[in-house]
Amino acid sequence: MYQLERVVVTGVGLATPIGFDEGTVAEHLFAGRSAIGRLRCLDASLYKSQSSAEVDAASFASAIAARGTRPGDRTSDLALIAAGKALEQARLLPATPGSPGEETCVLVGTGSGPSHALQESWQTFFTQGGKSLRPTTVPRCMLNAVSSAVSIQYGLKGTNYVIVSACSSSTIALGIAFRMIRSGDARRVLVVGSESMFTPALYASWDNLGVMSRNAEPSRACRPFDAQRDGFVLGEGAGALLLEERGAALERGATLRAEVLGFGESSDGTHITRPSVDGQALCMRNALRSARLEPDAVDFVNAHGTATKANDATEAEAIRKVFGARTEALPVNSSKSYFGHLLGAAGIVETIASILCLEHGRLHANLNLEEPDPVCNLRLTGLDRLEYPPRVCLKNSFGFGGSNSTLILARPSSSPS
Repeated sequence: MYQLERVVVTGVGLATPIGFDEGTVAEHLFAGRSAIGRLRCLDASLYKSQSSAEVDAASFASAIAARGTRPGDRTSDLALIAAGKALEQARLLPATPGSPGEETCVLVGTGSGPSHALQESWQTFFTQGGKSLRPTTVPRCMLNAVSSAVSIQYGLKGTNYVIVSACSSSTIALGIAFRMIRSGDARRVLVVGSESMFTPALYASWDNLGVMSRNAEPSRACRPFDAQRDGFVLGEGAGALLLEERGAALERGATLRAEVLGFGESSDGTHITRPSVDGQALCMRNALRSARLEPDAVDFVNAHGTATKANDATEAEAIRKVFGARTEALPVNSSKSYFGHLLGAAGIVETIASILCLEHGRLHANLNLEEPDPVCNLRLTGLDRLEYPPRVCLKNSFGFGGSNSTLILARPSSSPS
């Protein structure tokens, strides 16, 4: 049997509602400060769900200007910002011919891709006719425009493509990158998750689906695992991680931020929007098997935790099914009460939040957990520190279509040899 390579994280990039740099994001996470407020980028009076988690306009404009690029589609712009930060931290820029950076692959996870470019094109077509469409409509609106933009902007010559699987998209992208490196098919992969669905058509569609919170107080609208939860709050943003073969990373003196120990996935095969306990449990077990770990090795779970009635109850039951008696002592948190639900980008941004928890030796709280739902019978984290610093994290992401994905992450120093 051939030897499996070890996979580490050597670069992190963020462009989120609670910050565009790790220090700010960590400060908000551990102080219990959310970015959720009243919907600003659209006319809130038109919708039943009027809360959102939007990136700061000034920070966004400044980050685009710093890259020396013109603003384009919002999802692609957010991806470029986060990707650049991860590449810089990993010391892979400039990606000159023959450099380690040049051979980097690019995988992007997103739910809808360049949605703002699509909205603009639809609007032009229906109000002005087909002859008024830009000649560049096709390259601007194709889903892989996001990964292509990253590859072209930074001169990355490895393969580039997009993974679309609803809210599991960027976690699956991380899992595919993990497998590419682990099997020796790639030495380093830049994984990006990016999403911005604040367009009139997409926001109205989600609003009509009835899965978003209608709480009149934005600061209390997102409440994962709380008995009074009534849905998620839509967010936008991007995250990026540079995954690398451990030996290659050490050889060039890169800083190891975390190690990816395993990845698992499954499909419910039952319903397009209703989650499955068995499907989610199978996914977590597959991840543990991939990592060659027993459930007792996991120190905390960063849950998908959307704050919808069905998801939280299903995920809680699936966690209990996998961890059994260990569940009573297993801390569980959800990051969505800080960032909102970033849909296709949620998994990677929440993975970065989990890495920050591993590095800081503490877990962020579940915000708005005023009345824990007895149906969600888990050890949900508060503002208090753990008795011991966490070493291993299990990260869940589940999506419409029955797509389930789970990563196992660890602090590099505590990873098995």
